[in-house]
Parts: sequence; structure tokens; C-alpha cells
Amino acid sequence: MYNEIFQLKELGFSKSKIAKKLGIARGTVNDYLKRDPDEMALWLASTKRRTRKLDKYKSEILDWLKEHPDLSSAQIADWLDERYPDFKVGESTVRRYVGELRKEYKIPKVTNKRDYEAVPELPMGFQAQVDFGQTWQKDEQGHSVKLYVVAFVLSRSRQKYKEWLDHPFTTRDLIVAHKNAFQAFGGKPVEMVYDQDNIIVVSENHGDIIYTKEFEAYRREEGFRVYACRGSDPESKGKIENVIGFIKKSFAKHRVYTTLDEWNEQGKLWLERRGNGKIHNTTKKKPVDVFQEEKQYLRPVKQLTTVPANGKQTISSDISISRVVRKDNTILYKANRYSVPLGTYDGFSKEVHVMIQNDHTLTIIDPETDKIIGNHEISNEKGILVQDRTHIRDRSQGIEAYKQSIAAKFEDHSLALKYLDEINRKYPRYTRDQLQLINKIWDEFPSEMINKSLVKCIEQKLYSATEFKDMINYLISQRSITPINKVNVKDIQPLHDESSYIFEIKPPIRDISPYVSIMEGVDD
Repeated sequence: MYNEIFQLKELGFSKSKIAKKLGIARGTVNDYLKRDPDEMALWLASTKRRTRKLDKYKSEILDWLKEHPDLSSAQIADWLDERYPDFKVGESTVRRYVGELRKEYKIPKVTNKRDYEAVPELPMGFQAQVDFGQTWQKDEQGHSVKLYVVAFVLSRSRQKYKEWLDHPFTTRDLIVAHKNAFQAFGGKPVEMVYDQDNIIVVSENHGDIIYTKEFEAYRREEGFRVYACRGSDPESKGKIENVIGFIKKSFAKHRVYTTLDEWNEQGKLWLERRGNGKIHNTTKKKPVDVFQEEKQYLRPVKQLTTVPANGKQTISSDISISRVVRKDNTILYKANRYSVPLGTYDGFSKEVHVMIQNDHTLTIIDPETDKIIGNHEISNEKGILVQDRTHIRDRSQGIEAYKQSIAAKFEDHSLALKYLDEINRKYPRYTRDQLQLINKIWDEFPSEMINKSLVKCIEQKLYSATEFKDMINYLISQRSITPINKVNVKDIQPLHDESSYIFEIKPPIRDISPYVSIMEGVDD
């Protein structure tokens, strides 16, 4: 390279063009041009005699890279740290060394890029985020084993906790994991952030989220607040998404599985060594150091239950003559999904009747009202969504315009608008769902009851579309039946004279003694 640089220089190439042609930095070109041949020879001889700290691990690192080309330098550093207690090499040094080996032995790294949105920093002790992941690992016999992980991370310090199971998590498993995480943290935060997993959330319910019975009981017992993420909401759960990816790539990737207990023990040591002991790229601090301050802001928890969760998750089947409305407001028919109006799903396994006409048309009927709520042409394809445009959210209007259009249906427009504004304030993420449900109510109930419900809800401060609907049903059930007017005796027409004998007729009265004898078994 030294000779090529001088040859190109003599041919009139500039330093920038030489660097570009040889694929080196412009500073390197400038440095080489300053050296005379004797000086360059001495420098090259000195570099050949120099050894580096990582050279003694070179063959092992090369074996890892050849077997797993997608290994990161951070994971290699962790593996060396795990296997060699006296390993004292900085991660940046490992990164450069691994990069040189990849280039020298032509082992390119396979990467998958995923984007995350920034999440604002929150007060100490305020929030923790929770999510699940799963991986396939090879055991010592080369068999594939599927493992499941739940991870917790405190949003401010990034202090982490995780647990692995060899079966899908149930609600009971998750509750035990919460208790273990809170004990590991030494307390609990004010708010917990979850994805809408079915072992936690039964129904989004237009913002009035319904939780599974076991989880809701535990949540009330511990008294923490829940923030359930909506779909496609990466900003609200970005920290935990990063943690799950970090666990998979830095801990689990290419690690050989032995037993569940040993796997969890290895994970605990990894957390101490890397997950919580490594400087965080965003905060530029070690989570374990920031955690020393944050744990003072955590609230106390009850005693940990030491009984492990080892039950298997059961999967219920919804195959029946009727069809169960799914969480996304669709029903299944012959491997396809057919939409129903938004809000039909109520979180309690609502069923609808399905009528098939000539194998061509699918009609969906609400059994509670006997109304047709959907008509679709049956698709001959598989795995597709057949959706009626009237069943999706009304996005043609902005929120303000939508509120105005609904308020106009009430007798007292200003009072209705005040009520809808309060709903908007209380459910900012679910405003359109709430408005959609109130708008639908006008097709189901008398306007008189709807207007009365508005007044009652404001009086009792019930600012929710579902509570508004409940109030209408209550008012209807309490509505008094109109009493029958008293009849005036004078208005009763007397019988005709020729029929007056009817008053003198008396029915015959029989002696009951024969019947008594029969019942007593006495023969006459």
C-alpha cells in the first residue's frame, strides 16, 4: 500500500482520490506520504512484533463468528466475560477487534434493523413496562426447545428483571412474576405499562378497559395503575420492546439450553453483568447505579408468594353453530374474517347468529335485538378480511366536528357538548371509540330515554359511553307502567231480563268421602 500511494501520487492523483481508490482514510494517505522508506520499514517491523490482549482468544472468537455470523461484538464480550473471570478488556476494544476479524476473514454480519420512537423520561419510581417474548433454543442433544420470557424494566433507571418458563405464560404465572419483580426491585411503581395481552386484558371496551378476573383482583390488592397500550403504539412501550430484543440478542442467541433452573440462573447473572451492569446507550449511566436512587421512590409491596406457577395454559375453542365476535370486531367463517359494526365486541364472548344463503351471502344477526348487523359476500379465498366500510371508525370527520354532529341530536345541544368534552378529556386515546358508541345508541333506544340519560349521567358524574348506555337501560327498566283507569260501576251493562236465571244457578257439590277412601287404600 505504501508503494501504491507513492506511485499514484507520482501519476498526479490527489490525496482524496488516492484514498478513494485504495479504500482508506485520507489521513492514512497523508501519514504514509510523510514517511521515508527506512522509517516505514522500521514501523512495519514494530507492528509485526506487537501482540494484543484479545489475540489469545482469537481462535475461539473466530469459531463463534463462523458458527454464528450474526453475533454482535457486545455478545462476544459478554461470552468472554462469562467464561474468563480475569477478562478485563473494554467493549470498544472488543468491537474493533471483532470488526477487524470480520474484515480479514470475510465474515459479514447479518443484521435486522428495527426503528423505535423516543419516549420522554418519567419521574423516579413512576412507571415500569412489561412485555413478553419467546425464543427457540438448542439443548445439549441438539433438539429445539421453545422458551417464554417476561421482562420488567423501570422506565427511569432502566433497571431490569426477567423470568423464563418452558410453557406459555398464564395469568397466574404473570402474577407470580410480578411479585418476584417487585421483590427484586424492592418496591413497586405507580403505573405499569402492558401490551393488550389476553392474560391481562379481556376487552379494550372503548377505553373502559376490562381486565381478567385474576389480574384485576391482584391489581386492586397491590393498588398500582395500569396503562394498556393500543395497537401500533410503539412510543408508549419502546423501552420494554428494546429490552426484549436485548435479551434475545445478547443473552439467548446461540446459548445452549440445559434446564429451566440453570437457564434462569444464567439469566440472573447476565442481568447483573450486562443487562443492569452495562452503561445504557441513552442515559450514559449504568442502570444499577441510577436504580440506587430510584428504588427510594418505589412503594412498598406485600410479601412474595413463593409457590411457583407451573400450570399449562388452556386454549378454548369458539367453534359453534353461532359465531363468537372476536376482539377486532370480526367473526370467523371458513378461515376468513368478516366484519361486524365497531363496538359489537363487548369483552364477554358475545355471540351472533350467522345465516348462509345459497353459499353466496353471509348475514350476521344480533340475537339480542334480532337486527341484521352485517351482510357480506362469501369469499372463496382463505385467510382474508372481508370488511364493510360502514363497520370501521368514521374518520371522515375530525373529533371536534364529530362531537358537534352528535351533540346536535340531543335536545340540549350545549349540555350534550359539555358531556362529550368531558369524555374527550377523560379518554383522550379513546375519544373516537366513545363517540362512536354514543352515536350508535341513537339507533337502539328512544330519544326520550337518551335525553334523560344525559341529564342523569351529568348529575352523577358518569362520563363514559358504556355508563351512558347502562343508564339508558336502567331508566327503561325503572319506567313505571301506566296504571289502568278505574272502572265506573255505573258503566257496567246489566244482563237482559231473560238471562236473569243465571244468577240462581248453583253448581253441584259432590261428597268427597269416596275419594278419601281411594286415597287411603280402603276397598268399598
